Amino acid sequence: MRLRVEFTTEPFDLDEAPAHAVVAREVVEAAELDEVDVGPFGNTAEGGADAVLDAVDALLRRSLEAGATRISLQVNVIEEGER
Repeated sequence: MRLRVEFTTEPFDLDEAPAHAVVAREVVEAAELDEVDVGPFGNTAEGGADAVLDAVDALLRRSLEAGATRISLQVNVIEEGER
């Protein structure tokens, strides 16, 4: 099964990326995911179910430890051939 996760961490800082946002980016970029798209207001990553779920676990734990006060995420199953 393939999954896509979309997430944001808060609070936002428009002047520079807060520590929790940097940590979230590092987590998904280091994970064994097929695609990662990091942006200022939202992030997506795709891969096999185990890799995505492991990354989500690390993302939640490490971002909260780094000062996130809210993490919004959505996980979708990617149907075969969908991109």
